[in-house]
Amino acid sequence: MADSVTARTPKRSLRTRAPKQSLGKTILQYKYFYLMVLPVLIWYALFSYAPMYGVTLAFKSFNYSKGILGSPWIGLENFQTLLTDPDFRRAFWNTVIISLMKLVTHFPMPIILAIVLYEFSRTKMKRFFQTILTFPHFISWVVLSGIIINILSKDGIYNQIIMLFGGDPNSPLVDESAFRPVLYITHVWREIGWDSIIYLAALAGINPELFEAAEVDGANRFRRLLNIAWPGLKSTVAVLLILQVGQLLTQGSSFEQIFNLYSSPVYSVADTIDTYIYRTSFTIGSDFGYMTAVGVVKSIISLILLWAANSFAKKMGEEGLY
Repeated sequence: MADSVTARTPKRSLRTRAPKQSLGKTILQYKYFYLMVLPVLIWYALFSYAPMYGVTLAFKSFNYSKGILGSPWIGLENFQTLLTDPDFRRAFWNTVIISLMKLVTHFPMPIILAIVLYEFSRTKMKRFFQTILTFPHFISWVVLSGIIINILSKDGIYNQIIMLFGGDPNSPLVDESAFRPVLYITHVWREIGWDSIIYLAALAGINPELFEAAEVDGANRFRRLLNIAWPGLKSTVAVLLILQVGQLLTQGSSFEQIFNLYSSPVYSVADTIDTYIYRTSFTIGSDFGYMTAVGVVKSIISLILLWAANSFAKKMGEEGLY
């Protein structure tokens, strides 16, 4: 009888569970932490979530006198107009190509730079190179574009060197075949130092005794990078890759850079969705429904890319963002 009672009695867990606490008591307990988060939550509520109400304009024909609520619904008419517009299709493919190429050409560069600075530079030299390479990030694209235009214009240093060797002057900024490489090179030059900071921080977090032990065991520099540095960097690389893919159609196409460098001769290879929206706003007038539809399409594509990148990171054995 005693055995049967013992068998029916559930076994007590060895761990003592902490009593559950209500959400209100938790907030009261950590009130100062929640107060520090409050400005950020208010900022996101005001500038990120409240404006999402305007997405309804993509399905309406906006009328100033009636406002957003009173404007008539027109279904998917704005999207149909958008998808049949050849200029939008050209801008869409330019955005995809430029963003992907920037990702391919730029993303590995800060990782390589961080490894080189960490492994080959002494402390003072590392700080010197890091400062020199980080500095362009703090210069706006308006100023940088002025410098680039002066260098690559027909009377600039670039063409003077070409003419010195008997070549014909030609500005890459008005050449369809050369404009995109200029975008990729100048983007890497501006951002490589800034983006390498996170990877240097990740490398600094690796226990130096691991490198010393590997060196004592006879591992050369390449083996130490492959077996110690890379595993320490891999999770950081995965997270930053997901974030960059999620922002591919926004920061990847970089409105400021292209807007300040491009001109009508290179529209066919340089006009992106952002520059298309900017130019179209002045040509077709205040068609807010059409412009909102462009933004909705761009957001949906960014969301799909973010989901794909997160799934890819999980398949590679990393945790991902969610």
